Parts: sequence; structure tokens; C-alpha cells
Amino acid sequence: MSGHSKWSSIKHKKGAADAKRGKLFSKLSRAIIVAAKEGGGNPADNLALQNAIEKARSYSMPKDNIDRAIAKGTGEGADAAAFEVVVYEGYGPEGVAVIVEALTDNRNRTASDVRHAFAKHGGSLGATG
Repeated sequence: MSGHSKWSSIKHKKGAADAKRGKLFSKLSRAIIVAAKEGGGNPADNLALQNAIEKARSYSMPKDNIDRAIAKGTGEGADAAAFEVVVYEGYGPEGVAVIVEALTDNRNRTASDVRHAFAKHGGSLGATG
């Protein structure tokens, strides 16, 4: 069986699964950061943070990642996050009004991405803010 390796078969499946899981953890982490930033780092006092933590745990996110996200959101350490919620208004095909709520660390990049998505599907971006 020249040229056959079990690892070469596994690495492609594992790589895809790890990328998918990493993307999910990143999204959950951002939700925790924003909840901690807006309402404080104590889940007992912050219902949004409590819900974000429960959702992260339901997807088996490691406790260390959750704690790190809370620390970023509360501004502890050098990793303080600057995420903010932005809202965009636009019109889809046939003039349907659409409101897009996004979580971002860079308003300009997000506005460009949202504008591109609207244009790609036959819509237009209205007022930003």
C-alpha cells in the first residue's frame, strides 16, 4: 500500500471540523465579550452574559475560553476588546426594507461588507449608524 497513510485521510476531516468549531467559538466569544462589556462581568447580575455563557457551554466551549472572553469584555488585562453593535438599514429586492444588526470591531470594514452583500443580491444600503 505505497502512498497510503491513515493520517492523510484524517487530517482533511479534522482540519475542516476544527475550522468549523473555531469559527463557532469565535462567534460565541464575541457575544460573551459584548454582554460583559455592556452589563458587567458577573453572570448573576447580567442576564445577557448568563445566556451567552449557557449557549457557549451547550456547544462545549472550554471554560478557559469563556473566562478569557469575560476578561476581554470587562477590560481586564491587555486584551480589552473594542467590539460594538452597529445597525444598518437597507432595501432588498422588490424594495423590501431590511434592518441588519452587526457586531464589529471595525465600522468601516463592516459597512463595506454589508454594502457588498446588499449589492450582490440586488439591494441597496440606506443610512448607516
